[in-house]
Amino acid sequence: MSLTPLLRHLSWPELRHHAARHAIAVLAVMLGVALAFSVHLINASALSEFGAAVRSVNGEPDLSLRAVSGSGFDEALYGRVATHPQVVLASPVVEVDTYALDAQGRRVALRVLGLDALVAPALSPTLLPEPAAGAGRLAMLDPGAVFLNPAAQALLKPDDGDGLLRVQSGLHLVSLRIAGGSSAPGVPLALMDLAGAQQAFERLGRLSRIDLRFSAGADPQRVLRELALPADVRAATPGESAQRLSNVSRAYRVNLTVLALVALFTGAFLVFSVLSLSVAKRLPQFALLGVLGLGARERLQWVLAESALLGLVGSALGLALGTALALGALRWLGGDLGGGYFAGVAPRLQFGPLAALVYGGLGVVAALVGGWLPARAAQRIAPAQALKGLGEAGARTRRPWLGPLLMLAGALLALAPPIAGLPIAAYVAVALLLVGGIACVPAGVGLLLRAVRVPASSAAWLLATQRARHQRASATVAVAGVVASLALAVALTVMVASFRDAVTRWLDTVLPADLYVRTATVSASNDTAWLPPDFVARAGALPGVRRLETLRALPLSLDAARPPPVLIARPLADAQRTLPLVGELLPAAPGGEPGVFVSEAMVALYGAAPGTRLVLPLTHRDGHALPTRFFVRGVWRDYARQQGALVVDAQDFVALTGDTRVNDLALTLAPGADPAALQQALRALAPDPALLEFAQAGEIRASSLRIFDRSFAVTYWLQAVAIAIGLFGIAASFSAQVLARRKEFGLLAHLGFTRGQVLAIVAGEGVAWTAAGALLGLALGLAVSVVLVHVVNPQSFHWTMELLAPWGRLAALCAAVVAAGTLTAAVAARRAVSQDAVLAVKEDW
Repeated sequence: MSLTPLLRHLSWPELRHHAARHAIAVLAVMLGVALAFSVHLINASALSEFGAAVRSVNGEPDLSLRAVSGSGFDEALYGRVATHPQVVLASPVVEVDTYALDAQGRRVALRVLGLDALVAPALSPTLLPEPAAGAGRLAMLDPGAVFLNPAAQALLKPDDGDGLLRVQSGLHLVSLRIAGGSSAPGVPLALMDLAGAQQAFERLGRLSRIDLRFSAGADPQRVLRELALPADVRAATPGESAQRLSNVSRAYRVNLTVLALVALFTGAFLVFSVLSLSVAKRLPQFALLGVLGLGARERLQWVLAESALLGLVGSALGLALGTALALGALRWLGGDLGGGYFAGVAPRLQFGPLAALVYGGLGVVAALVGGWLPARAAQRIAPAQALKGLGEAGARTRRPWLGPLLMLAGALLALAPPIAGLPIAAYVAVALLLVGGIACVPAGVGLLLRAVRVPASSAAWLLATQRARHQRASATVAVAGVVASLALAVALTVMVASFRDAVTRWLDTVLPADLYVRTATVSASNDTAWLPPDFVARAGALPGVRRLETLRALPLSLDAARPPPVLIARPLADAQRTLPLVGELLPAAPGGEPGVFVSEAMVALYGAAPGTRLVLPLTHRDGHALPTRFFVRGVWRDYARQQGALVVDAQDFVALTGDTRVNDLALTLAPGADPAALQQALRALAPDPALLEFAQAGEIRASSLRIFDRSFAVTYWLQAVAIAIGLFGIAASFSAQVLARRKEFGLLAHLGFTRGQVLAIVAGEGVAWTAAGALLGLALGLAVSVVLVHVVNPQSFHWTMELLAPWGRLAALCAAVVAAGTLTAAVAARRAVSQDAVLAVKEDW
């Protein structure tokens, strides 16, 4: 029999008469698809835009020779490279990440490229300077001229000023003449002559990279062997930067997508609840059609078709909403979703039809999964019995071993290592734990209700507990949504609380001083914006300064496939006190070998365990490469740098490199010192006070926790959605059971039970089942939180934390669920005491 007539003549009237209920199911699917699809669109658009910007800046060379640190390499290498017989073109480049003053005098981030204007455009036409009218044909060769791309012009608004661009070098400003523009896309960018960039930013004799184009048939590996590159230079492919960013942001993007798909998971439960109620209400209709010849298989297909239609409508609306959300996010927030990977990127929306089909298909699959059990219930109907009201006599608990087996499989999978750098097995483990826990609901309810003592004086309570105990298979339908939603809410609550507590304690350790001073806001600018030694010495001599500690941070490239970890040089007289160490602190290596303390990410990514040696490609201040072997003395927690960080003693660093530059100052004030007065005194020491930034420890802590709370705000929303769906599932399940038990309640009324007693029976069942579901959801959520905290988090981001269970909040959450579940069950039971229920007994007369 064709399903079309059934859907048109029977399903459509049901949908119209109960539009609000079905709309909630469609809404749940729509939100799940919209969240997941919008996250995908935002990340795909940001990656595409970043890759395009990198290609426009780097051009299309066959290979690039890059410095392993921000200070560059000796330009003498350029002569050897340019004269190699198999190198057709060699373009030297100086890359500088600095700051410029806009028309209002505010500092803004700006990238500066120093180029050979006669060579670079052959590799990247977008890097061709475009002199303004009247600037002269040779303006591109002027060492004091700069050319701004469209993003820099929009940010700096040069037409509102005096035609000069003021950029930061060290702790002073350098004035450059704006001589035109360029068509280079991407982030704010300024082009200038190579020699001018070396002079303006104190890079004389230094290069950042050399872009190469080989002759036809050349062997790049042979060329590299013949060039014998120094230790501070490495070869890089054209797409390396974009691929590196994609690799490091992949775990963040996947975790966001999985978090968004949680809404789809809960949406499947809502479809399950809606269709369970719909099947229960239409039981006479299914029975009559069964007697008239509609087979069990056709009833199954009919209900599945209804669930697929709900999923199809929800997915279509979700794709539209997701596209709108992504478009708005890209317009107002840029391409960054809180991870800091795409900060400053303003991408255009990149819509992918294949991705739309995938995420739309996920919505339909979620709806089909939610509709499977109601469809099976419709399939198992015995038509003749159902017409007499005997179709729901009770269900047997089948395969009691399935739940424990799934949970055991989940526990074993949680021990598996990451796959391709992602906690794939851990995600599957969480899913198995949830599904296995839901399958254990009947057995769990039975075990918990055995401990309940029933007072003989209360007939209503006796009936409620006995039915809840003996009909516990029905509890799977009634409280499965509560168990799943509460488990997710508990797991997310514990994870967020553990992470927040760990970050708070970490901040207390790494922020021991009263006042912090810096001039560079990101590590990429640390070799351009820094504090000179004379400023540091005068700052330490100011009245009110009891102790001053310095910090130097610079990126070091250790692996071409990964972003460079950050090397931090700071005083380490007492590493046990100044670093949040994890595990054992090893004594210094014999023989004077310098020591290094690595973050947890360095252990996971580079195998730098305590007791091992690590060779770092340092560069001396005079320019020569200085690969140095360090002894790993310990591991410390760092929640700020996913790519890894290393800490060495400042005295060792200066002795090895001769680099006395400083990026941050940590000032401990004398008792009674005024922080505001000290800031004014420090500003007076700087050539330009606007180049200094100040922050007190409390301000940094409060700002960091504010950013943390904002980043995890979506988890609170997901918890609320999950709980709401679980409560709706209770209401729908009890409504379905009330419809199936109308004769039972009518018989109780004939036996003398009052309206209040019948209500008390159903409410008592609601208390028993919801309380049992809350306890099971709490236990299951704690199990899932262990996987999230100790497996998913370390495998995704390479840092660890201690598990913290906020018992007060968890108890309040469980109590609220029990109270709300009991209330929804009581509201649903009002149908049980209606006149229809009393008259239903006549159907058997």
